[in-house]
Amino acid sequence: MDELLKLIQSNALESHENLARMLGLAPAEVSRRIADYEKRGVIRGYQAILNEDQLDLGKVTAVIEVKVTPQREGGFDTIAERISRFPEVRSAHLMSGTYDLLLFVEGRTLRDVAAFVSERLSTLEGVLSTSTHFMLKTYKRFGVLMHQTTTDERLTVTP
Repeated sequence: MDELLKLIQSNALESHENLARMLGLAPAEVSRRIADYEKRGVIRGYQAILNEDQLDLGKVTAVIEVKVTPQREGGFDTIAERISRFPEVRSAHLMSGTYDLLLFVEGRTLRDVAAFVSERLSTLEGVLSTSTHFMLKTYKRFGVLMHQTTTDERLTVTP
């Protein structure tokens, strides 16, 4: 991967001037390359990584394994793209192994996610089965630790 992309991926807020300094390039060259990556769709967006456990978002996240029948003309792509259009689906991945698609789905409540699975997802033509797992706590997300332990360097006083 291009070093510029690695730097942007680790900190998208870094200024073009700092990126240029780190890479030994002119700031105008960095700006041109970033604009080119955005235009070609290599960079699809910028996002902050949030520790959602510290926020009262009132939502639940589920990981859903889906077995599907590939379409004659489109293989897995046709059904995966259809499923990806649901607003509840935050991520969708084609997988190897015992299931075909791995979905990350969000809803307000467990019942909302369950209703999505039973009424909208599992009823799609080509969906053979689903297995839903609810996320309880996040320890690491996109390479970032979510819970940092504070170290108290004071000596423990015992009676």
